[in-house]
Amino acid sequence: MLSPDLLVRAYASGLFPMADPDDGTVGWYAPDPRAVLPLDDFHVPASLARVVRNGPFRVTTDTDFEGVMWACAEPAPGREETWISDDIVAGYAALHERGLAHSVEVRRAEDGALVGGLYGVALRGAFFGESMFHTARDASKVALVHLVGRLRAGGFTLLDVQFQTPHLARFGVVEVSRAVYLRRLAGALEVEADWHAADRQGGSATG
Repeated sequence: MLSPDLLVRAYASGLFPMADPDDGTVGWYAPDPRAVLPLDDFHVPASLARVVRNGPFRVTTDTDFEGVMWACAEPAPGREETWISDDIVAGYAALHERGLAHSVEVRRAEDGALVGGLYGVALRGAFFGESMFHTARDASKVALVHLVGRLRAGGFTLLDVQFQTPHLARFGVVEVSRAVYLRRLAGALEVEADWHAADRQGGSATG
């Protein structure tokens, strides 16, 4: 199992793990360029904002961390194999127990079924998004909107999403060089952020 201490050291150094889909061997990655989502420039399209406010979903946080991880590991179109192994799940679950890994769950309002979500690691003012999933239309987008609102409310300054994708590009994700990323990471690790601030403020803004 990946120890929480090892994971913390890795993220603070700009590294993250992924398991080989074939044999489960864990490798460490530091892509260059690195994809980040500027929190101040995140804009929610009006149609998505309506879904967030009035759609068929209920959003929770940290109520089913491992459930979200296993859902992210399920095969999906264009992603038939997963880098989320048993060891990866165990390591992040242990980090979650320390309050340093978090999940956002999107549930169908009518029956509470988990239909979307994301998880990641929070270290001081940095949040490292690991993976997201959806089995209902717009559910992963709703999770991202709530994540950004929570990070803004808590004073986070860096949202690392690792790799650029067409889906994330629509939300303003940009790529920066490794040198720039490490400078931003160092600055974020000097910030005292609070994942739970949004709870005290009555929820997270949609932007």
